[in-house]
Amino acid sequence: MKALHTDKAPAAIGPYSQAIMTNDFVFVSGQLGIWPQTGELGVGIEEQSEQAIKNIEEILKAAGLGLRNVVKVTCYLKHIGDFAAFNAIYEKHFTGKPARSLIQASLPKDAMVEIEVVAER
Repeated sequence: MKALHTDKAPAAIGPYSQAIMTNDFVFVSGQLGIWPQTGELGVGIEEQSEQAIKNIEEILKAAGLGLRNVVKVTCYLKHIGDFAAFNAIYEKHFTGKPARSLIQASLPKDAMVEIEVVAER
């Protein structure tokens, strides 16, 4: 088991790793739409969704992987009413159509979206 870290994605905001690589899988911790350069959240569901996915891409890149390797996605939305707007962003990036769960939840930093993934090496 190996913890992964990249400065191209926001540092963990708690006692956890950006991702853990074990055997053939990489488990990426939930990513908010935070700009790694400033630590600030993007504005609106679209911008936060795009940035959360970019953060995931950078973490996967640190493991030598990409979104094509993702087998499971778990999505959390602050407002389920943002489902359609979120899906429009999501389907542009997750073209391999991995398994997915999506729920409404209270999120850290009052974020609008959080996304976590499991990828296969």
